Amino acid sequence: MNAASCLSVLQQCRVAFRLCTPRALSSATVPHIRSGRPYSTNIKVRSYLQYMISKIKPPPSPPYSHVCWVGDPVLRSQATAVDPAAITGPEVQLVINTMVKVMRKLECVGLSAPQIGVPLRILALEYPKKMLEDSSPAAREARGLSTQPLRIFVNPQLRVLDGRTVRFQEACESISGFSATVPRYLSVEVSGLNEKGEAATWQASGWPARILQHEMDHLDGILYIDRMDSKTFLNIHWQTHNE
Repeated sequence: MNAASCLSVLQQCRVAFRLCTPRALSSATVPHIRSGRPYSTNIKVRSYLQYMISKIKPPPSPPYSHVCWVGDPVLRSQATAVDPAAITGPEVQLVINTMVKVMRKLECVGLSAPQIGVPLRILALEYPKKMLEDSSPAAREARGLSTQPLRIFVNPQLRVLDGRTVRFQEACESISGFSATVPRYLSVEVSGLNEKGEAATWQASGWPARILQHEMDHLDGILYIDRMDSKTFLNIHWQTHNE
């Protein structure tokens, strides 16, 4: 994939992936219903002002400043490899910088390019010291938590170093509010190119290895719900909902 192709992919996704979001109906399309009792509907009717603004101001386009939710076709697509010569170019650098900003804004530890609407094989991960300090010593030991600097991998390839698996609860910003137990390999190695287009290899174990596997799945259109133990799937707010 050359630099022109990367630009083409980004331009195409600016249009194609907006199609997955249903637009609210205008008041003109909602029939007036006469009834002797209250009538409820979950259809949100836009005001004329909102309608005019939508015509004047175009909707956001990828790379988004938010994370795409499950249901968006980009999350189920096979991401395209990036031409190494295009990595330091403005289009790919914009994608990488946006990924980092969104990841840090949401305080998550990993993110893939498809999650911000761009179907390219790029992932980012970071485990800040502050986040590690917020975890108990028991959790750090059990999960293999460790501080990790920001790492960017373009066109990453994963190799399993330890085929044993461990099961822990896992969540994803693209399936916000839910969690489930997912088996992951104990130790893996990732190789690819960094944000400067330089060769990079990293061996990870414990929680960093889990993050890598989670983000690598995103590049192949796989979500954690495809690998989870379905009986452990839960809404993280279920207890407060009952209070």
